[in-house]
Amino acid sequence: MKRLPNLDPLRFLLAIFVLFYHLPVIFEGRGLPSFNELPIFNRGGQAVRMFFVLSGFLIIRLIFLEKLKNSFSIRKFYMRRVLRIFPLYFLVLIFGLFFYNAILPFLNMPLDKSYDLMDGILLSVFFLANVFTFEYAPGAILEVLWSLGIEEQFYLMIAPLSYVVRYKYVFITLLVLTVIYFSVFHFSDIELLRKYQFVYFYLFIGGIVAIMEEKKMLEFLKTSAIIPLVIVICTVLSFVTDVFQFEELWIKNLSFSILFSFFVHSLAFNNRGLEIKNKFLNYLGTISYGIYMLHCIVIYFVAFIFMKIEQLNVFNDLITIILIFVITILLTILLAHISFKYFESYFLNLKQKYRG
Repeated sequence: MKRLPNLDPLRFLLAIFVLFYHLPVIFEGRGLPSFNELPIFNRGGQAVRMFFVLSGFLIIRLIFLEKLKNSFSIRKFYMRRVLRIFPLYFLVLIFGLFFYNAILPFLNMPLDKSYDLMDGILLSVFFLANVFTFEYAPGAILEVLWSLGIEEQFYLMIAPLSYVVRYKYVFITLLVLTVIYFSVFHFSDIELLRKYQFVYFYLFIGGIVAIMEEKKMLEFLKTSAIIPLVIVICTVLSFVTDVFQFEELWIKNLSFSILFSFFVHSLAFNNRGLEIKNKFLNYLGTISYGIYMLHCIVIYFVAFIFMKIEQLNVFNDLITIILIFVITILLTILLAHISFKYFESYFLNLKQKYRG
């Protein structure tokens, strides 16, 4: 299936927003100079939610098109997801558990823990990394895995649902279930849904917009140059200003899930012929999963180095902050490249056996 345009650079940009969020938090916690005064340094959670929208958009679209060709296979779907997600997920999980439970105590820098090691392992292995994160705050390296827990839970739901629902009923089924779940999430007394961030509606709304595109329900957007421009402007403003930071959770989630879904749609299908073809930017998007998963490891490494440098009083705060961001971004990209080329690619090549 042809790769949709402009989405790889978007992946990279979202991963950088998450890095921008975590870096000042980790450095400030270690008494190092940091800067997070601009809105873009506080949009990590928002970036993750756009990741959810993008994932739902692509995954549900793929399933929908496979059902159209009567070629959807649950086994092949899960094998592709396992080969893409699990290798790096478990590598980071193992390293994170070892880092917080062995390395930091050895360095006399222990992190206060409120969880039993076996509980952390079981929650992370059995698709509940979000529960592990929001219940125990196990440390940034492990906490980034929460979003993968949501993704895994989404896969467990969407594949069987798509298999049993007939092609012509997929859209209405998803729409009804999304409305019901969104209402339960925001207006019921089930606090655990909100505490552990079971925000499946972001993925489902992304998928609904993708199906609307395939069913030719969004053709009216393609005759307008203004609507996609407004969508892009509103999305950019949501990241660089506080304009759309609504107080009411349901308004915020509804606004962002719809806005981000149509933003992804605009980039992929309603871009007026504009396509980012820069190979480097697209490659950064290709390795964005590694950037997202590995950036906290790099941040800890850079923080450790600068803790030593700060003792020598070599740089002033401004120079330190600039160096921290530049070095962290470059090292994260380098580590993600190494991971992709020498580790992830082996498993990704195996995915060819399980294409529809």
